[in-house]
Amino acid sequence: MAYSSFHPPVRTLMGPGPSDINPRVLAAMSRPIIGHLDPAFVGMMEEMKKLLQYAFQTRNALTLPVSAPGSAGMETCFANLVEPGDKVVVCINGVFGGRMKENVERFGGIPVVVEDAWGQPVSTDKVEAALQANPDASLLAFVHAETSTGACSDVQALCELARRHDCVSIVDAVTSLGGIPLYVDEWGVDAIYSGSQKCLSCTPGLAPISVGERAIERIRRRRTQVPSWFLDLNLVMGYWMESEGRRAYHHTAPINALYALHEALVILHEEGLEASWARHRRHHEALRAGIEAMGLRFLVDAAHRLPQLNAVLVPEGVDEAAVRAALLQRYSLEIGAGLGPYAGRIWRIGLMGHAANEQNVLLCLGALEAVLAEMDAVTPGLALPAARAEYAGRVRSQAA
Repeated sequence: MAYSSFHPPVRTLMGPGPSDINPRVLAAMSRPIIGHLDPAFVGMMEEMKKLLQYAFQTRNALTLPVSAPGSAGMETCFANLVEPGDKVVVCINGVFGGRMKENVERFGGIPVVVEDAWGQPVSTDKVEAALQANPDASLLAFVHAETSTGACSDVQALCELARRHDCVSIVDAVTSLGGIPLYVDEWGVDAIYSGSQKCLSCTPGLAPISVGERAIERIRRRRTQVPSWFLDLNLVMGYWMESEGRRAYHHTAPINALYALHEALVILHEEGLEASWARHRRHHEALRAGIEAMGLRFLVDAAHRLPQLNAVLVPEGVDEAAVRAALLQRYSLEIGAGLGPYAGRIWRIGLMGHAANEQNVLLCLGALEAVLAEMDAVTPGLALPAARAEYAGRVRSQAA
């Protein structure tokens, strides 16, 4: 059999991730490779740490990208902070809270589950009750932006509860970093992880993390060895943080992927965090206007809804997989399916990073309305005027 180079089709990615990549980031990946201990590369690493500190809004010295996907960022935090017998309060309001629980169990911890309905934020009242009922708990873990539903939880309030009960907090920010307000230092977050492929619009495969002093002290006091050699922060720090002017060899870093993350973070810095957050919100509101004009509804209440991950309820009698297939085949547009109890019941429409723009919003609304109208599920001709009116209204309000 003869093989040839792979040339992927050009898609517009508006699912739960990965997101469309800025052409500048793609270009950065094609730059010449150099050694991972080359002084030029080390200089870029130092810049990247500062750029990540900006993105996370933290001064934590231990702020770096783990050389693996966001799931490895999660595992890094749990592998380093959970020891056998530790009691951990774990909040589950979707798929990724459930993965936190599994990490606790795999590392020998005892999970105390606080469960909320999918599509709802984590209940601070339930968390406080769990912490009061379990005074020996030492960790609180929860998801900021639940990718499976599009629900946003109150990081500041939950981290305040953790500190009040002498717990170290672990926060999943895979879908939130760069897309909505996140203030690691101001909100008292102890350990947090994210992913490169969501609102940062970078290639998948890197996991930015930031670990504060309370969490570092807990790692230093471990009674047992960190069960993962690759994710042991005591070792990783030797590569990312110089000691006596030297940098230890730990692993061969994904050099060109790190070029890409550096460029993505430069782009975020150029735009400004507040401007990025506002852009995600602006395009979400236009998408919302078009979705509601079609008579469709969102899973999450507006007060807790993520602008970058929109869970839209599938109309009664519509084959949601057939709709996604038509969007992909006819419009080269990808949106996401539901997970768990919402499999077949919702679409997940992403507006993340570079993909959060007016052209994508109008493409998605027009294509979705056309496919659903053919199924007699919506009335055509309503979505785009509503979205355009939302954009025009915002322009007028800004001019005023």
